[in-house]
Amino acid sequence: MDTITEPRLSFDDTSIGFSGKSNKELTKTYWIFAAMNNNAVVSIGTSLLKWALNWHLPVKPIIKYTVFEHFCGGESIEDSRKAVKELQKYHIGTILDYSVEGAQTESGFDATTQEILRTIEEAKGKKELPFCVFKVTGIASTPLLEKVQAKKELTEAENLAFAKVEQRVDTICKAAYEADVRILIDGEESWIQDPIDALAYEMMKRYNKQKAIVFNTYQMYRHEMLANLRKGFQTAAMNEVWLGAKLVRGAYMEKERERASEMGYTDPIQPNKEATDRDYNEALKFCLDNKQRVALVSGSHNEYSNYLLATLMEKHSLQPNYPNIWFAQLYGMSDNISYNLANAGYNVAKYVPYGPVAAVMPYLIRRAEENTSIAGQSSREFLLVKKEKQRRRQAS
Repeated sequence: MDTITEPRLSFDDTSIGFSGKSNKELTKTYWIFAAMNNNAVVSIGTSLLKWALNWHLPVKPIIKYTVFEHFCGGESIEDSRKAVKELQKYHIGTILDYSVEGAQTESGFDATTQEILRTIEEAKGKKELPFCVFKVTGIASTPLLEKVQAKKELTEAENLAFAKVEQRVDTICKAAYEADVRILIDGEESWIQDPIDALAYEMMKRYNKQKAIVFNTYQMYRHEMLANLRKGFQTAAMNEVWLGAKLVRGAYMEKERERASEMGYTDPIQPNKEATDRDYNEALKFCLDNKQRVALVSGSHNEYSNYLLATLMEKHSLQPNYPNIWFAQLYGMSDNISYNLANAGYNVAKYVPYGPVAAVMPYLIRRAEENTSIAGQSSREFLLVKKEKQRRRQAS
């Protein structure tokens, strides 16, 4: 790994990291992460939760006032304004993320498009809402995207459906451009990502001429992603537009590996975590080296990568609030990173999901499962909360 000099911040400073939580809220966080730190509890709990939801059992109140409240802003944009206001107190922006999944009908896709447009309208002119975000699978059929990527001939109806997908994506990105709100296009599974990339680059050609409005996502746990980032930069440079790049490690590892094994193709996932970390950090360097045409959102819960980006900014003589570099984490996670970065003057935003409790459950279950699959993630969160509880007891 590169030698890094820690800039003027420490992610171990829990007094800043949990400054947004009262003693009562900190205790609730303690018990949530205590549960998530236990693999058996998460496995049994998520199984029971799926079963209860399938049988329409009345578990909504329990979910709403525990994991939902911790990881989500509310059931609507209006509900989420409280979380937006609280984060803004600590100079942290909000990325409103409509996290409802599975509306696989044309009317469902149109309704989701309208909700994303509402988030753009909400963000217009508000520094506390620096980005909006959407998943293409929220406004397009997954089987259709899969067929497009496989380059299979589409029926007349499918061609019409895909034309509607292109129109929805353009409607969203055009609205973002006209409102001067940056829009993130989330990364998805490898077997549907190619058409999503193509749509993202087409939107950049249209709307990123003066600055980065449209951002594509690069999931660095895929072994070809560093090359894809470089190719994306070349495409943007060739068209004389800005590349908006959001870097993440990735969220579909188990699903990707299972499918590759079942269908007999090369696993697209990196051989190990070290390779993912290496490519993520190389991608950060690449974006900084090409800062004259790249705007970056670093979506990372990895402390080393956040220190590295802050160090690279110093190396490039960039101020912490340099407008084209943002740090981002999920709401309810890695507050020690988000709050300490913001306190040191860096641009920070939290992904704040919202939507009806039952509809957001797939997101919440993924959060729980991912926390246990990321080595040490829950343990780290849990230990930091314990440390802050102890510090407050000693200070009182």
